Amino acid sequence: MSELDARSLPADLVLRARQVVTPEGIRPAAVHVRDGMIVAVTDGVPRGTDVVDLDDRLVLLPGLVDSHVHVNEPGRTRWEGFFTATRAAAAGGITTIVDMPLNCIPPTVDVAALQAKRDAAEGKLHVDVAVWGGAVPGNAAELAALHDAGVRGFKAFLCDSGVPEYGCVHPTDVSPLLQRIADLGSTLIVHAEDPDVCADAAASLDLRNPRSYNTWLDSRPPEAEVAAVRALVAAVRETGGRVHVLHLSAAEAGEVIGDARAEGLPITVETCPHYLTLHAGDIPDGATAFKCAPPIRDRANADRLWDLLADGVIDAIVSDHSPCPPEDKAPDTGDFLAAWGGIASLQIGLPLVWTAAKERGHDITDVVRWMGEGPARIAGLTDRGRIAPGARADLVVVDPDVEWTIAGAALEHRHPVTPYQGRTVVGAVDTTWLAGTPIVENGRPVGPPRGRMR
Repeated sequence: MSELDARSLPADLVLRARQVVTPEGIRPAAVHVRDGMIVAVTDGVPRGTDVVDLDDRLVLLPGLVDSHVHVNEPGRTRWEGFFTATRAAAAGGITTIVDMPLNCIPPTVDVAALQAKRDAAEGKLHVDVAVWGGAVPGNAAELAALHDAGVRGFKAFLCDSGVPEYGCVHPTDVSPLLQRIADLGSTLIVHAEDPDVCADAAASLDLRNPRSYNTWLDSRPPEAEVAAVRALVAAVRETGGRVHVLHLSAAEAGEVIGDARAEGLPITVETCPHYLTLHAGDIPDGATAFKCAPPIRDRANADRLWDLLADGVIDAIVSDHSPCPPEDKAPDTGDFLAAWGGIASLQIGLPLVWTAAKERGHDITDVVRWMGEGPARIAGLTDRGRIAPGARADLVVVDPDVEWTIAGAALEHRHPVTPYQGRTVVGAVDTTWLAGTPIVENGRPVGPPRGRMR
């Protein structure tokens, strides 16, 4: 950009770095921000321009997007809440989250519940928050109004959700539901485990050692994901509706999705840091902090998930942040079948993924694609997840090489339970800007909540 052009774009903030992650790759650049938006990305700046210069070791990323977060407010705010969840997101370089419609009470299955959630969030948001709506038996008449009220899509469970107020949709009933959602121009997002396969597995369990992780693992076999995904592919083929598969655990199910994509079917899929960086064989007896659904599988499966990421089959990496009070993890008994299933990793997803990705030869642009661009695209948030003119000035400065050790008590989410306690990672967030305003400095959240409901 010439000096004359730059002067025609007066900026509130200009950030200059040797390593800026743009859609075209990493390059030296100056990012010009005005009124909370990126107005230009230039090679240089005119003389006299006030510039914030970043240290050469630091990398400037777009704010990340986490499209799978259980905030749990209202109703189960003792598990988590908007204030603590969004502080954790900001500290982790995430500037937009999309909240799931369950674990809160009431679940977001009608407009009144959506308004209750928006009221509960007032004044508490450190980052921006969008919302998924729920698709449950009995709320078909509510879907259009929820869509008009701004939900990003609709979530269905194909198996028991784990909470009594959120019913599930059997795989045989998916096609008519998908058709209704397609008619709205929206997306069906799905917890894809087949209930009949899970029931058969549970009936044959050896229950003599519920402290063994294998007891939990055997109750949710890969075949449950494969069967559910096959049902979803058939529904997409029948209706043409868009489906997004949540938290892929079983790589075999991902390969089914890859084949469907090769057909041109509109189906996308995400996975989570725990499926990529934790392995079933390493989980000790009674270590219920590792319980989630679908379960963490073996190392060979994780390797196949990384291959699916590299091949572009998996679109996004998200947290599935699903915290609970420590006592709900059954710490006294270590009973995997009794413990709540969910992992809290909202703040630490970036270093977990970057550490593992770097070891596998990926660069930081891959991580941004998986944790910024991909989730934003899935949720239809077209103005974020990238550093480019016209995008929101949600920006993150990362030291990609600093090494540190995860301690649950130092994290910002409500409860310190984490399966990553004591794990050494590389990469740390230094500064986060939300719409051009700093909300994290020196790795710590600063200032009042500045986020908005989208």
